Formats: sequence, structure tokens, C-alpha cells
Amino acid sequence: MSYRKVPYENLKKFCTDVFKGYGYSQEESEDIVDVLLQADLFGIESHGVQRLIRYHRSLMQGKIHPDARASVISETPVSAVLDAHGGAGQLTAIFAMRKAIEKAKNTGIGFVIMKNTNHYGIAAYYSLMAAKEDLIGLSFTNTEAMMPPTFGRQAMLGSNPIAVAMPADPYPFSYDGSTTVVPRGKLEVYNKKEEPLPNGWGVDEKGLDCNDAAVILDNIINCKGGGILPVGGSSPLSGSHKGYGYGMMCELFTSILTGGPTSNHWRRGETSQSFIAIDYGMFGDKKEIRQHMSTFMQELRDSNKAEGQDRIYTHGEKEFENEKVRKTEGIPVNEKTEAEMREIAEYLHLDYEAYLG
Repeated sequence: MSYRKVPYENLKKFCTDVFKGYGYSQEESEDIVDVLLQADLFGIESHGVQRLIRYHRSLMQGKIHPDARASVISETPVSAVLDAHGGAGQLTAIFAMRKAIEKAKNTGIGFVIMKNTNHYGIAAYYSLMAAKEDLIGLSFTNTEAMMPPTFGRQAMLGSNPIAVAMPADPYPFSYDGSTTVVPRGKLEVYNKKEEPLPNGWGVDEKGLDCNDAAVILDNIINCKGGGILPVGGSSPLSGSHKGYGYGMMCELFTSILTGGPTSNHWRRGETSQSFIAIDYGMFGDKKEIRQHMSTFMQELRDSNKAEGQDRIYTHGEKEFENEKVRKTEGIPVNEKTEAEMREIAEYLHLDYEAYLG
């Protein structure tokens, strides 16, 4: 399958006009697209414009409500409980993390939970919102069930990513990882490429190894069983119980606290999320703490390399390097994603060639 590089600004303009076509304002559309394209800039194709068709279908099917906005159910100086009313995940998540950041600046910590929302893109976007304000940021979301528990063959937990970010120099620490071996979007990319999945990624409805992305995706969508394995694979010998436990931790901070559906009862528009911002100045001099983190990260990079390896990365480093390159050289978009984007443009009566021809 072929790719072509599309200028970032052209892609941004097209996607912004797409969301305006769904009824969002200019500012709201730009916020949604900023999250969407941040994934592509970071090199995370699974959560970039290849997801545009999923949002399009959810809007057309009434699973995302374009007129819905998050509202506060209850609030304290350090916490808030929000209801997103089935709104766009990116908009409601930005609102929630801004509230957490505001509380952290006032009290030292802000902890905001939210129910009845939708897919919000890469979790790192929101933890990095806090890091940009010189705070530690955390973000959690549950998803539809796609992870069978260790020794199971029925999907019970979602990909349930966890993101943590902290300011440092020259790059912040930015960890964002699904608690499954890979997120669902990665399977979508392999399915578009018509490539077999690597061993150890997923299992079929019998709980047996499966390398066919189309089969696993169909099983997830239609709740037939199987799914994507937890981090650590299928056996406790390789740490499967750890990935399963991380998925449960994410469920605790999302659906359990909000009272929303757990992943095995999930429906689109009923996702639960949490956002935490921490002013680490509560624990000492912020400049010294930041320098301590920066020093440790540099020591990691400079530590002895394995034979045949010439570089050690810290979390987020690859992504920030990708961003610099792609902002100037363009974002790779595969031909099947382009076909989907043309379909969306036709539906919204947009001239695709004028944007991206």
C-alpha cells in the first residue's frame, strides 16, 4: 500500500472544514483537529487522520452529538465530576484537563473525572497540556472491550491507555501506552495494509493465536470473543498479569469512579475518562525537581547501549523529533485513508482536490 506526504497546513485546513461541516465552530474544529493531527505529527498513525472515518460514521449514526458540551455534576476545590452528554471526546477532554490544571494551580492538585464521552485521540495530548503549564499530567480512558483477561477468551477490558507527562529538558517525559499489546487503531492500520499481525498481538474467539487483523477487528466489533492481548501476552511467564492489572487500574480511575459502564458494557458515547494535574512544587523547589528529572533522563540516554544499538530513547523523544520533521516535510497518509477522506469530502460537498490534490 502506498503513502504520500501531505503538507501539514493543507491537512489541517481540510480536517478543520470537515468538522465545521458537522456543525462545530471554527475554534472547536481547530481544537479537535489539533488533537487528531498531533498523533500524526508524533508518528502515531493509528490515532491520526486514519481515524477520521470512524468519527464521521459515529456522527452520522448519532453516537457523537455535535451539540453536546460537558457539564459539571459536582465539584470541590481539588476535584470535579463531569458529564459529557455524548459529545466529541477531544472537546470534552480539553475542557476537563483545563479544569484540572486550573485546580492544580490553585490548590496543588486537580482531579477531574468524566462519563458519557467518546474517543478522545491520543491520551498523551492531555497529560502534555499539564506539562506545558509546568505541572505533572495524567490521563486515563476506558474503551470498548478488546482485551481478554489472562487465561480468558472473552474481551472484558479495553485498550485502556495510561498517559503521564512531566516537564524536563530538552524534552518532557511523555509516556502514553495502551494496556493491551497494541491499540485497536494499530490493527486498523495493518488491516488497511493487508499485512499479517505479528505473533503475540491477538487471539481469536477460541483464545488461540491469530494473525488476521480483519478477524480480530470483526470479533471486537461484534463481541464474538478473543481480542488483543494484555501487555505481556498470554502467559504470566511473560507478564500477562501485569498488562491485565494495568487495564484494571485504568478501569478503576475511569468507569469505577464515574459510575459509567465498564469496558465489557461499553457503548459509544458512554466512555469514562479521568484527568489529573499536579503542581510538583508542593514537594520542593520546582527548578531543582525539573533539573533532577532532566539529569536522570540524560543519564538514561547516555547509558551503555546493547550490542548493535547506538541510541537509547526516553519516552516522548521519538515523537517530538518526528513532529519537527513532519511539520516541515509533511504527514504520510496511506491511499486507503485518502479514499475515506474523499468519501467524507463528497458527503460534506467539499472539494478534496482544492485541499489535498
